[in-house]
Amino acid sequence: MEQQHTPEVDLNEVLRVRREKLADLKEKGQDPFEEVKFDKSDDAATIVSNFAAFDGQKVSVAGRLMSKRGMGKVMFCDLVDVSGRIQLFVKKDMLEDRYDAFKKLDIGDIVGASGEVFLTKTGEVSVRVEDYTLLAKSLLPLPEKFHGLTDTDLRYRQRYVDLIMNREVRDTFVKRTKIIREIRNYLDGIGFMEVETPVLHTVAGGAAARPFITHHNALDIDMYMRIALELHLKRLIVGGFEKVYEIGRVFRNEGISTRHNPEFTLLELYQAYTDFEGIMDLTEELIRYVAHAVLGTGKITYGDVEIDLDQPFTRISMQELVLRETGVDFTQVHTLEEARAFAKEHHVEYEERHGVGDILNLFFEAFCEEKLIQPTFVTGHPVEISPLAKRSKENPGITERFELFVVGREHANAFSELNDPIDQRERFAHQMELRAAGDEEATLPDEDFLTALEYGMPPTGGLGIGIDRLVMLLTDAASIRDVLLFPTMKPLGD
Repeated sequence: MEQQHTPEVDLNEVLRVRREKLADLKEKGQDPFEEVKFDKSDDAATIVSNFAAFDGQKVSVAGRLMSKRGMGKVMFCDLVDVSGRIQLFVKKDMLEDRYDAFKKLDIGDIVGASGEVFLTKTGEVSVRVEDYTLLAKSLLPLPEKFHGLTDTDLRYRQRYVDLIMNREVRDTFVKRTKIIREIRNYLDGIGFMEVETPVLHTVAGGAAARPFITHHNALDIDMYMRIALELHLKRLIVGGFEKVYEIGRVFRNEGISTRHNPEFTLLELYQAYTDFEGIMDLTEELIRYVAHAVLGTGKITYGDVEIDLDQPFTRISMQELVLRETGVDFTQVHTLEEARAFAKEHHVEYEERHGVGDILNLFFEAFCEEKLIQPTFVTGHPVEISPLAKRSKENPGITERFELFVVGREHANAFSELNDPIDQRERFAHQMELRAAGDEEATLPDEDFLTALEYGMPPTGGLGIGIDRLVMLLTDAASIRDVLLFPTMKPLGD
């Protein structure tokens, strides 16, 4: 197999030689960059997997040259296209005076080849090359398979090289596309309508997050990149649509980690005349459906843990979980002083602005969240942390809300949506108090949304699912950067 350069000191020489080859081709009137098309008859995987049908047939294939073996009168090369790999059998007798030019091709060159399909003595499905075309010259050498791709930062920065070298990376992004397609198939199949809403907002609402701020020159106003899809979609429910959803990019000016990227893909849906329990059923069915449609099973492996999506998802309240893990029963905590005392006893840090419900949530995050490995719907969220959710009839201090946790991570968030405009205005006012106290993520009031609610919104259930985290779960990806084609990166040198 042709050896790719190893020592860094010979890189300049490799670059010089490749450019000289290109100059030589141009001098001969064979500039590969002037080629405008190549008619592929079939892809590599189709030919290899259906050899009996292709045996003895003429085909045309195209892709990237990834290896060359043998430099005498016969060569074997690996050609890789989007579907997979196929071997090229190149013989001097077949190409005659063009054989020497083929020998000068480099690993990474993009080539089209035509010839007859046959099986070698070693049982390898191959194309006996009768003609070829150099379609693009690779001027930079590809990294070594086992040494050049260990730098994850470089892999994310140069995703194009990562995709060339790592088949499993390409497979992940193929699955990502299929996951999104199957989400659409499921929702479309039960009567939902996909819509598009603005990315630029005059008010950053629908979630607790710091927005990116930009300026519209013509209107001379600051605008916000959307942090959620919620408030515009609910306007559509007010307008008379009963089942709507959107899959789109949202932007949050926050930290970067294995679970967070400043821009990410969010699914939000809203259904009139249902509540959070109806949405809970829909969420469970949706995720199970997508797993089977894309992976063919509901039993998946994430890291070293097997996750069973076929079993009914656990449903349990935040208060029950905290009681189970800490012995603190927040259903019996009636004053802020009591909540703070329990927090100090359990070394849970809180801020002055935090109420009882906030402290309950801090307990949940500290002691419970990471232990929810199998799919678990957590309910009973306090009003303080749920400004857009409807209050529980039985307990006005909590809301009709759930979050879905799998492998210790939140994968979905849903409410019985608050449709009382008076209550909503009071919640917004409380959020403004929190903002004044220093909470930069507190929700801003949206007067137009309040106007919409005053016209009347039917009882509605809403759901948000982070697509990237769902893809991570279904592809066993450890970092969100592994499922984003081009994750946000700080430019080199800054």
